[in-house]
Amino acid sequence: MGLFTKDIKTMDDLYLHVLQDIYYAENQIKKALPDMIGKATNRDLTAAFKTHLEETEKQIGRLEEAFQLLGKEPEGTSCPAIDGIIDEANEVAGEIDNKKVLDAALVAAAQAVEHYEITRYGSLIAWSEEMGRDAIAKLLTTNLKEEKAADKKLTSIGERKVNLKAAG
Repeated sequence: MGLFTKDIKTMDDLYLHVLQDIYYAENQIKKALPDMIGKATNRDLTAAFKTHLEETEKQIGRLEEAFQLLGKEPEGTSCPAIDGIIDEANEVAGEIDNKKVLDAALVAAAQAVEHYEITRYGSLIAWSEEMGRDAIAKLLTTNLKEEKAADKKLTSIGERKVNLKAAG
């Protein structure tokens, strides 16, 4: 079921679909992060990826709580957007021999992932509030705050550590 298919008829359908989308995305990210940890050579970047892997596991748990609050089984729906972002990151990373440039590419790829997650959580939080699902909004707000913090940390690592080395 794609975002603009006939299967989505109501706001509840859309809400559930996007929740399933971000659940799928978080699980794909959880699978991708160990590879990114293995490829990163900058210590700060490696540490940030390790921290975010732990956060991602907690975020998945919060999403599972959200499904429970809706009386639904946690289930993901295929998300071509996150699959594409991860595939592109793997493809680019596989083509870069210079480790300093690879670190810069990993920062950029991770930020693309973070920005996708931020958009999904932002929509879901707004809809949760409008639909009176305050407990779910609270869970998702915690996830959103972590995603924004991860993005900010990646920006800092890129600006202070990685990008200059890659350019030099």
